[in-house]
Amino acid sequence: MVVFASSLGTVFEWYDFYLYGSLAAIISKQFFSGVNPTAAFIFALMAFAAGFAVRPFGAVFFGRLGDMVGRKYTFLITISIMGISTFIVGLLPSYASIGIAAPIILVGLRLLQGLALGGEYGGAATYVAEHAPAGKRGLHTSWIQTTATLGLFLSLLVILGTRTIIGEEEFSAWGWRVPFVISLLLLLISVWIRLKLSESPTFQKMKDEGKGSKAPLTESFGQWKNLKIVLLALFGLTAGQAVVWYTGQFYALFFLTQSLKVDAFTANILIAVSLAIGTPCFILFGWLSDKIGRKRIIMAGCALAVLTYFPVFKAITHYANPALEVAQATAPVTVVADPSSCSFQFNPVGTSKFLTSCDIAKSFLAKGSVNYANEAAPAGALAQIKIGDTVIDSFEGKGLPAEEMKAKTEAFTAAMTAAVAAAGYPAKADPAQIDHVMVTILLVYLVVLVTMVYGPIAAMLVELFPTRIRYTSMSLPYHIGNGWFGGFLPTVSFAMVAAQGDIYYGLWYPIAIAAMTFVVGIFFIHETKDHRMEIW
Repeated sequence: MVVFASSLGTVFEWYDFYLYGSLAAIISKQFFSGVNPTAAFIFALMAFAAGFAVRPFGAVFFGRLGDMVGRKYTFLITISIMGISTFIVGLLPSYASIGIAAPIILVGLRLLQGLALGGEYGGAATYVAEHAPAGKRGLHTSWIQTTATLGLFLSLLVILGTRTIIGEEEFSAWGWRVPFVISLLLLLISVWIRLKLSESPTFQKMKDEGKGSKAPLTESFGQWKNLKIVLLALFGLTAGQAVVWYTGQFYALFFLTQSLKVDAFTANILIAVSLAIGTPCFILFGWLSDKIGRKRIIMAGCALAVLTYFPVFKAITHYANPALEVAQATAPVTVVADPSSCSFQFNPVGTSKFLTSCDIAKSFLAKGSVNYANEAAPAGALAQIKIGDTVIDSFEGKGLPAEEMKAKTEAFTAAMTAAVAAAGYPAKADPAQIDHVMVTILLVYLVVLVTMVYGPIAAMLVELFPTRIRYTSMSLPYHIGNGWFGGFLPTVSFAMVAAQGDIYYGLWYPIAIAAMTFVVGIFFIHETKDHRMEIW
């Protein structure tokens, strides 16, 4: 019952959290319609990013509460905040109805979701681990590790089901609210089950003995003895785990749809099937970590990611869009530009505009999955794109009136689209050429890496810290790793692709972080599977 209640509630929390990201395009039209469509989508993504950004603050706030008051009541609060916030999004009037108040309220609800999620995971993992018998903590907490994947899976199923039942037009008009409103039912079920549970026996025993912490934040982060372990947990465990997790589930979907131009429906089905096949491995590796240790499995997952990401993603290109693979090999493209005019287009909150001729050229090519080389031009020169014998001038967008900017963008886009098409670059993946079986096998492999690094990590984080500050100490490195290192991975990787001109170049980000975690973990993290939980 403990495992089921904790896992079910956490599934629903992730379901609520991912709904927003899955429906960002529709939400932008509903709540940010006071600006142009591009700006509206940017603002919607900013609100999504805000949920990631505040997760560590939720970890600190609710972690402190959990260490002082108790695990059970704290994660009852977090799931209530998440469920109610999500339900309100489903009822929130649009911009057309209440004006600027709509996006302001929406962002506020999104911040509450992020704070709640920051407190939920640590509470659930700690609660289950403190109930689990010795020798089975990896197995029992691994059920918590399935929840993020199952929550994402559940959100996709509800969205696809609602779309299918009522049709795309009705879904865009009002049906998108249904998955949000349903969350109230999920909330009631979760709270009802969790109310039947008692407090963690380990925490209750510590509290009865009067040995709880009166200042968990100070003990966790103000004393070097424990802060050192928090930092090692971040850089030697959760940072690498996060980038492997986001690469295997989110970046893989981004790569299929944005880089390989596979249609969204097919890509979502491929990801969903791979998740369904791979998810039981969370339990497998949790169980195995009780036998051979957590550290070996997590480090092996990081090492495999470092060694295999490039060949695996190149193989996905080969089987999902072979025409693009041929074009990349046979039709080289060069961007000739003043290096000082080329920005690193990292824009995690969507507020920056990249308007130099170099940035405009590189942004188009990156979005079109066109690999290119860089060639330096004299200072102040206008950027040019060479495609075979064709040379196309870019344009400077800074300071242009809106109408002129629009006209120049349309003309440039038309010229570039025709040129890259003539060079053999496909506008989208040909469904008839997609090898669905091989793509699924490769995606399952990426999910298995996710399960290796993620399945045992809850038990390991819990075992690193004493009971009196466990909730606080484990929550912060987890949510900094996953909220920041992982949450911004697609944005960082896309900026790297745009800067370098290689659709695989963005993989260096997760590879570098996973390599760092492997080195730190191997040399500085000790095995925890035999640690006692009753350490105050």
